[in-house]
Amino acid sequence: MRFLDLAATSAAVGATSGRRAKVELLAEALRALDPAEVPAGAGWLAGELRQRQTGVGWASLRDLPAPAVEPTLTVAAVDAAIDGIAAVRGSGSQARRRALLGALFAAATTAEQRMLVGLFSGELRQGAQGGLLADAVARAAGVPLPAVRRALLLSGDLRTVAVAALQGGAAALAGFGLRVGRPLAPMLAQSAPTVAEALTATGTPAVVDVKLDGIRIQAHRSGADIAVFTRSLDDITARVPEVVAAVRALPARELVLDGEAIGLDATGRPLPFQQTSSRAARRATVANAGIDSAGIDSAGIDSAGTGSAGTGSAGTGSAGTGSDAASAGSGRGVGPTAVAPAVVAAAASTGATVLTPYFFDLLHLDGDDLIDAPGRERWAGLARVVDAGLLVGRVEVDGPEAAAEAFTAALAAGQEGVVVKDPDAAYEAGRRGAAWVKVKPRHTLDLVVLAVEWGSGRRRGWLSNLHLGARDPATGGFVMLGKTFKGLTDEVLRWQTERFLSLAVERGEHVVRVRPEQVVEIAFDGVQTSPRYPGGVALRFARVVRYRDDKSAAEADTIDAVRALRPGSGEPTVG
Repeated sequence: MRFLDLAATSAAVGATSGRRAKVELLAEALRALDPAEVPAGAGWLAGELRQRQTGVGWASLRDLPAPAVEPTLTVAAVDAAIDGIAAVRGSGSQARRRALLGALFAAATTAEQRMLVGLFSGELRQGAQGGLLADAVARAAGVPLPAVRRALLLSGDLRTVAVAALQGGAAALAGFGLRVGRPLAPMLAQSAPTVAEALTATGTPAVVDVKLDGIRIQAHRSGADIAVFTRSLDDITARVPEVVAAVRALPARELVLDGEAIGLDATGRPLPFQQTSSRAARRATVANAGIDSAGIDSAGIDSAGTGSAGTGSAGTGSAGTGSDAASAGSGRGVGPTAVAPAVVAAAASTGATVLTPYFFDLLHLDGDDLIDAPGRERWAGLARVVDAGLLVGRVEVDGPEAAAEAFTAALAAGQEGVVVKDPDAAYEAGRRGAAWVKVKPRHTLDLVVLAVEWGSGRRRGWLSNLHLGARDPATGGFVMLGKTFKGLTDEVLRWQTERFLSLAVERGEHVVRVRPEQVVEIAFDGVQTSPRYPGGVALRFARVVRYRDDKSAAEADTIDAVRALRPGSGEPTVG
């Protein structure tokens, strides 16, 4: 298949608003791919490279050669070229990679270059995420959509599922099952503003798990072989020897565990997410990890969609599990109050962040798949296999009052919030259903819009991504904190495009800089240190709540108020 035809499909999907029309365009392209081209082509249509790491960043994409006049590239040729770029290592690799990248772009037409830039940068926003591709795979292969979705959830790999469906049909899809050693897409949680609203979704009785601000982990064991994966299904086994040690000590031959790993200080309180994620992102040697696994170029670290609590030592025995006052139902608390000696020693003597794993679900045990079993059955098996010191802090509640007490206790222990769960629900891999609902305290700030970026894909033609600034009383100016386009409806996009064009002081091709007059209320999950922005801090998961026409820029929140929200600074109420 010509790469130009795939690029044309991508552009057409981005310009199309209807879901059905998008699916048909994608299905037609999938049917046109040669069998060997499906793994790469299906991934590209979802905006993903088959090669997870290429060494190509934005700096490499700034000075590109002139586009080719005539199309000559095929899907297979482009995939092979990217393979070559991703394989470059060693001395002089930067120059060799640049030369290979230049050769690829020189052979690409304007439309093909546009798609390549989107793929390499990870910003091919054409409105064709995995869910839409699953529909397209089913349409292209003529197989039931539930069969595609089930295979996708169990394999976690759209490309593999697309190959199976297009080449083997429904029979091939039926062969997908939970396989120890192969990660599956984790179950995710919806959000609710209060525990009472969460209980409306889950029903009662329910269980309340503490939500840690760590990294989601999925641990697989088959005999002596252990593998640990992130939420994004990246293998980080060599980087988390503490998790490996904990899993190795469990009395089971085969298992798949869902949980979270987090760094704790010497008192047992959670460290900021940045410290946990940076510890997991560091490469570990195989010798240090004590396992048969090679280092990976990217940890694929994600903040967990669900959480856990309790404290304990990874592979060294258990410690305290929480506050007795917060205990109920299962008898385990919701916040750590003690830390195993190994964690204390590491924090005190080396200064290194030690990652402690906590598990909250069991998906497979010694030959039995449990994902279709109700939660209470899975959790009973979990309690039999995993030491209490490595289990999630969990309480059973029968109403909003008890749930609110658990939520308060979790926050008092320095945790991020809670996840309310339906104990009768199956494990819906890859789904964000109503069976798990997370609740976190919501922070808001009134910030000033400093600039706006033109949107792409569905937002093409509208000013979309907001540059957010806090007021700096010392200078009278504003300090940028980050960007967001989350929470913007089509109606708001239309309004803000008109509004910010009227405030424009500089209209670039990509960014429109505006007079700092418009105040916007921004909700966010936390503040983290960031060298990327001049204020040294950035907002986590920022999203638009509403525009504040009742406030002037002089009434916006200050950079000092934002910095005070960093972990360890106390958390004053703002907004």
